Amino acid sequence: MNLEKRVQACLEQAVANHECAGISVLVRKNGQEVFFTAAGHADVATATPVARDHIFRLYSQSKPITAAAAMILMERGVIDLMDPVEKFLPGFANPKVYTPDGLVPAQRSVRVMDLLGMTAGLAYPDADPVGQYAASVFIEDHQLIQQGGGMSTVEFCNRLGQQPLTFPPGTHWRYSTCADILGAVIEVASGKPFEDFLQDELFDPLGMKDTAFWVPEDKRDRFVTCYKRIPGGLEPFSQLHLAVGDYTRKPAFASGGAGLVSTLDDYAAFAQMLLNLGEYNGQRILAPETVRYMTQAQLTPGPRADLWDSLEGYSYGKLMRICTDPGQWVGPTRLGEYGWDGWLGSYFANFPAEQLTILSMQNTTDTGTSTVVRKVRNLVLAAQGLCP
Repeated sequence: MNLEKRVQACLEQAVANHECAGISVLVRKNGQEVFFTAAGHADVATATPVARDHIFRLYSQSKPITAAAAMILMERGVIDLMDPVEKFLPGFANPKVYTPDGLVPAQRSVRVMDLLGMTAGLAYPDADPVGQYAASVFIEDHQLIQQGGGMSTVEFCNRLGQQPLTFPPGTHWRYSTCADILGAVIEVASGKPFEDFLQDELFDPLGMKDTAFWVPEDKRDRFVTCYKRIPGGLEPFSQLHLAVGDYTRKPAFASGGAGLVSTLDDYAAFAQMLLNLGEYNGQRILAPETVRYMTQAQLTPGPRADLWDSLEGYSYGKLMRICTDPGQWVGPTRLGEYGWDGWLGSYFANFPAEQLTILSMQNTTDTGTSTVVRKVRNLVLAAQGLCP
């Protein structure tokens, strides 16, 4: 059985097990396609099979795009990664750190570099006191969105800036709203709405014609239905999550951490640009040295110890995982591999030395780097002769 058939069988088994509703995989090497394959449904009720041009919700796979946008401004001298975030968002002025004994002043401001490394002390909605503050802002915005409005990108992020921090900036790692804040920083620093900056500087030059923060009516027949797992199967999921979920109109809040939709081929262009050290189809997006910097780990030993167990063998930097200890990962990989995934199953990994990209997209919640994705990685890397 050849590689494509092995991967196809793996995808079909995941669908049969209700691990996902639908899934597609695209593998590229040396700038050329190796294969594309898919299984399952973009919409279960209509039995619409997953197609190559279907539009998926990226959720956290939006983050590397936001990081690339920040790198553009860095290399142009518009922002300094040591800049305090309060320079762009006044809500971050005079930060306080939560302790069991009360709030204490932070020893320094949150910096742009902290946003790129998830070391800012921010939080996603969670059960602890800081997470509860973040949850209150998200709940308020959800209500506004449901009424047809919503906070703007800068307003939303200024509100999040008023929350206490979970730790002094730079001392720990916590997955959080950092990429959302970074999007607002980019908007203020560039003088252009964040979504317009991405369109002008990344999406148009890269030909990413289906990547945006919403889905126009003429594309909705290609927009996959979202599902969540229930005992014995799947059911549609249409709730707002992290102030994202209404794709019928341009959102007031352009979420740099979770808001984008895209296709396999669109994201493949972005991934290939990074493998090409900033160039794609004759368009120079980033300088080679900037891409080398973007794809290196940035965590010191303390914050790195806070990474999830699922990231064994990796560090973190510029809103992506970076492989630093290949033997610790639960499968074959290579030093310097980088990428990220999303809550609904989007996934990408670049292997620079091998000029290899693995891309996958799904439409099922709480997915990320799932069992089927790890199996696909193992199959592809073994077939490419990359295993140790």
